[in-house]
Amino acid sequence: MSYSPHISFRILLLTFFAFCIPSTGTSKPVMWLQNSAHDADSRISTVPANLSSPTINIAINELRNNWKGKDVCLIKDTRSDASTEDSYSIEAKGKNGIRITSPSDIGLLYGVYDLLRNPDVSETRSESPLYSLRLLNHWDNLDGTVERGYAGHSLWKWEQLPDSISPCYEEYARANASIGINGTVLNNVNASPRILSDTYLRKVKILADIFRPYGIKVYLSVNFASPMALDSLPTADPLNEDVQLWWKKKADEIYSLIPDFGGFLVKANSEGQPGPMDFGRTHADGANMLARALKPHGGIVMWRAFVYSPIDADRAKQAYMEFRPLDGKFDSNVIIQIKNGPIDFQPREPYSPLFGAMPSTREMVEFQVTQEYLGHSNHLVFLAPMWKEFFRDVNPESLRAIAGVANIGDSENWTAHPFAEANWYAFGRLAWNPRLTSGEIADEWLRRALIDPEKTPSSTIGLLKEVMTGSREAAVDYMMPLGLHHIFAFGHHYGPEPWCDVPGARADWLPKYYHQADTIGLGFDRSPSGSDAVEQYPDSLRRLYGNIASCPEEYLLWFHHVPWTRKMKSGRTLWEELCAAYQRGCDSADSYVATWETCMPYVKPEIYADVLSRLQTQAKDSRWWRDACLLYFARYSRLPIPPSVGPITHSLPDLMKVDLGISNYESPSPRLLDNVR
Repeated sequence: MSYSPHISFRILLLTFFAFCIPSTGTSKPVMWLQNSAHDADSRISTVPANLSSPTINIAINELRNNWKGKDVCLIKDTRSDASTEDSYSIEAKGKNGIRITSPSDIGLLYGVYDLLRNPDVSETRSESPLYSLRLLNHWDNLDGTVERGYAGHSLWKWEQLPDSISPCYEEYARANASIGINGTVLNNVNASPRILSDTYLRKVKILADIFRPYGIKVYLSVNFASPMALDSLPTADPLNEDVQLWWKKKADEIYSLIPDFGGFLVKANSEGQPGPMDFGRTHADGANMLARALKPHGGIVMWRAFVYSPIDADRAKQAYMEFRPLDGKFDSNVIIQIKNGPIDFQPREPYSPLFGAMPSTREMVEFQVTQEYLGHSNHLVFLAPMWKEFFRDVNPESLRAIAGVANIGDSENWTAHPFAEANWYAFGRLAWNPRLTSGEIADEWLRRALIDPEKTPSSTIGLLKEVMTGSREAAVDYMMPLGLHHIFAFGHHYGPEPWCDVPGARADWLPKYYHQADTIGLGFDRSPSGSDAVEQYPDSLRRLYGNIASCPEEYLLWFHHVPWTRKMKSGRTLWEELCAAYQRGCDSADSYVATWETCMPYVKPEIYADVLSRLQTQAKDSRWWRDACLLYFARYSRLPIPPSVGPITHSLPDLMKVDLGISNYESPSPRLLDNVR
């Protein structure tokens, strides 16, 4: 082989198998794959076909196109004592070489992406992911809409498959592989039975074939009543032999098309979705029936614990009450998928007490990467600090897998808000290694995706990191500080609506159920004298959260109904502290605009203008939140808003008339909010 004279670049492949080389395609890359650590200009003239595989060919192409530096030696060693197939090590080999070793092709690819992410190989580093299952959950519908999606329509063009294949599919797989994601659930948990029809399974097969070389398995959300919907069975009772046979045959059909199919994700007996309880059976009965159909093929069932049937007056208690008695009754290939908090992806929640409460059952956490409750695609809210907060309280090693509800669509830059891409990136990095810090991840993404680190002052990079790592706390401040939760506008969850009252709606869909404001105070009493939700936590936390004097103030209004005049740690009253928090959030949002304006020389003009517009919207929205909440709660506190807050620019009657007129599948345009500014 010959190379350009100033670059020495060599690939050595030690492998025990022979593969064929697939064709490849290109498309717009995600931002963190556009900026390589080095400008590459090396080339490989030939690669022997008997020393290659589709995955290794991808690794070679990534090095060919993006690496400039020492010789790289890829060694596949199946005799390695690495802990998982995904493991790899990177080490310097002499003065001019780098060696990447793994027991598998995909491990070598992960090693290549690590090298491109961090080209410093002064010390040997070895990597193994904590979780063998690291998945994105797409809430994409077959009609192209995305529930709680704010980046355009679905990436999957079902109407065009299998005949027309978008090049974005491979770029999606490449992006996920570069951050270690190895599974994708293609469709909404509110699943259409049609996804299991022969027509759609053949479309799914095409995606599975594209994703396979990148180490990504496909999974499907399934409707529990599919046998009734697709083949007119009179029941979906999991103990019915005909139903069991139907699912067995369906599993056989799927695996005949997709031999490495991952399995099913199931939302059952929640928000109107059918499930085993419709037939007098338990969640374990339903999950095990599906698991036994998949088990001969190596598939798994991820059974969601997001339920809130009316078995208790406090919705926060219900998943625990429904699932805890079933501990030990689930088959070994069932994993219970639990949202990080006990309500529903709020800006801040204590962790769900179901974690750790089922020691004989496999559990996994479900995060939300898409910003359903955090300003959609208009607000910059970096979510790594939220997820790190969860891992602070829940031992990462107690879990078996991790999933994130995707924020990806067919918008020009994949996630609509350029900074929302950082959440996709952060989820993948934390899914691989939950011990990484928010600052480390923010720094990686900024330097790879947004700015040229060689041309951008370190002070500017530092300011952007501060914006990212502080943005989640700022959003909590201007939306729902001190443990307030779920006081969003009904349906689309974009703006504030603490007064919301929809005739006929369930009480636990409405903000008043959660904030419990009255002339005495504010907050939901979950102490032993209230709903006693604290009883579901371990003893140490039960005592901590259950006592108003010791409860952390970040969760105070989650666990207690607090008098307006109660003194806080700052010396201020609850009312004064609430006002201060809302103003602090507004000040932070304003500062983000000012910080971003200093970045104009270092960011692509189109990205600069896009982000600036969104940050300006975020700043206006923060004042909308502040004014709406403080004016509304002042009706109950009967206390003045301190002069340090404001100026208040809206009136409560005007704010209460606001109707954005958007659905669950849309993101508001800034111009729609002009009437509240």
